[in-house]
Amino acid sequence: MEKYENFKLDGKIALITGASYGIGFAIAKAMAAAGAKIVFNDIKQEFVDKGLASYKEAGIDATGYVCDVTNEDAVNEMVAKIEKEVGNIDILVNNAGIIKRIPMIEMKAEEFRQVIDVDLNAPFIVSKAVIPTMLKMGHGKIINICSMMSELGRETVSAYAAAKGGLKMLTKNIASEYGQYNIQCNGIGPGYIATPQTAPLRERQPDGSRHPFDSFIVAKTPAGRWGNAEDLGGPAVFLASEASDFVNGQILYVDGGILAYIGRQP
Repeated sequence: MEKYENFKLDGKIALITGASYGIGFAIAKAMAAAGAKIVFNDIKQEFVDKGLASYKEAGIDATGYVCDVTNEDAVNEMVAKIEKEVGNIDILVNNAGIIKRIPMIEMKAEEFRQVIDVDLNAPFIVSKAVIPTMLKMGHGKIINICSMMSELGRETVSAYAAAKGGLKMLTKNIASEYGQYNIQCNGIGPGYIATPQTAPLRERQPDGSRHPFDSFIVAKTPAGRWGNAEDLGGPAVFLASEASDFVNGQILYVDGGILAYIGRQP
């Protein structure tokens, strides 16, 4: 229907960081299906090559670059190459991230800084690199991959929660500073997503019962299940499209309702 034409991404160029696999790859597939040209990076050539193979298998003509998104000079060089070789970036998804599950008093300051560097400083660096061209174009979409830990704390994730809480506020500040120039910056906060990294937490126990953490998450989620990476595709396309032109500085939690739910009575 014509009234939904503004959800299309035809002719748009989307840079999705760390999108060789997982959530970033799922978001890229959704944006490609909506018409966007996909550009991604990863920190090593072998990861970029694996990503390119996955995109090819999915029928997507993507372009990949090796870049450490915590290195400002490297990011500026990558963005310049993209603009020269592919075109101006209309959409940025700050997806690259890491987590270290270490009790706070056992975590070294160096480890804390590494998480902050990748999960918070890098989105600042990459956003800073693409905004000048967005200003010249008169439009732009920035989507930061936040987390439920942008709102909650949990054991062993002090650095991750600090970074994702900071990313929520960076999202709001980019919206505040550049909204007048038709640049929208929003976040997506995934819930617990079924990925290869979380597979051990969902494996059946020798007696056939669920893993205790699996049972905990399912019980705490009104949807009664883990999310799939594909669950993030629709929200990402919405926030990347003209349909969200008056949505700015918001975090869209795609969590099956877990943040809205106090849990079942024992």
